[in-house]
Amino acid sequence: MNFNPQISNLPIYEAGKPIELVIREFGINPKDIIKLASNENPLGCSPLALEAMEKSIKSANLYPDDSYYELKESLANLYMVNSKNIVIGSGSDQVIEFIMHAKLDPNKAILSAGVTFAMYGIYAQHIGAKIYKTTSPNHDLNELKALYNQHKNEIKVIFLCLPNNPLGECLDASEVYEFISGVDSDTLVVIDGAYMEFAKFKDNKKAINPKDIVLLSNAIYLGTFSKAYGLGGMRVGYGIANELIINGVSKLRAPFNITTPSLAAAIAAIKDQNFIDQTLQNNLKEMSIYEKFAQDNHIEFIPSYTNFITFVFDNNKNSTKICDNLLRKGIILRNLQSYGLNAIRITIGTKEQNIKVLEALKKEI
Repeated sequence: MNFNPQISNLPIYEAGKPIELVIREFGINPKDIIKLASNENPLGCSPLALEAMEKSIKSANLYPDDSYYELKESLANLYMVNSKNIVIGSGSDQVIEFIMHAKLDPNKAILSAGVTFAMYGIYAQHIGAKIYKTTSPNHDLNELKALYNQHKNEIKVIFLCLPNNPLGECLDASEVYEFISGVDSDTLVVIDGAYMEFAKFKDNKKAINPKDIVLLSNAIYLGTFSKAYGLGGMRVGYGIANELIINGVSKLRAPFNITTPSLAAAIAAIKDQNFIDQTLQNNLKEMSIYEKFAQDNHIEFIPSYTNFITFVFDNNKNSTKICDNLLRKGIILRNLQSYGLNAIRITIGTKEQNIKVLEALKKEI
């Protein structure tokens, strides 16, 4: 069987190890497993979202409202934009896929930070497009500008992951808007705001407002219900941009691309600001405990504006060995060796989870 040549060397994206795998491989009681590898919300999701999902199951035989009218209106009110400025995806990564197919071909290219969300490069390879990355792992704007100017005729999509996954760093909004102003009108700048709720709660200088993005001719903001809203299993994301961009990427959306329970959950989740506040407060408080642990144990860490923290080890420690040893104890963390980093990414959990993780980690370092 022959396949398109551009996928011959394409890696299969490896998500964080599921709890079920740890149960099968190591025979650990599910109650004793702590999964802090996929940046899921440790508090679960809004009770309103759970209730809405349960009610929606009764209509499982019916397709959802494909206009997504109520969800778009809720997002429009939240961000003070028009519903015509919104496209809905099965996770924000599906909107990324729409963008790639709308803007790229084998003669064009994407640009991103050196270490960032792996799916940007994978989706580009689906199409056979080129990939330009900075030598710096984080968002070095000077290097991004230089690469863009050098390859301006090829680069048609620029990704700014703000805050950045898997590192956690984040640019100030003013820097972002200045950068976008130097990009031509036919190159689309994608602001991936999957973790933006955490960033703007910690430091308002990081806040990218979608209502500002819709005023631009060459930018789109991506958001998701998988992180702060705790609906990773429901797969709901969105893009917000001017109407011309939204109309273009919407042509690639298949009908009914999110489920009836997913739609109900997302609509209800927006209404529960108390749950979001609890999530953000828990994250900021518990993040400080990880930072102190790193300082006390002389571990380098990247100051994070997300719901995770990245510990970077020197040559005396090996992130693969650390993650494997902890996995056998039922603690699932994300090893970043696949990104070329001797580092681990740890989702910020509940107080009880974090105490157990740090006690186990202390024995490994």
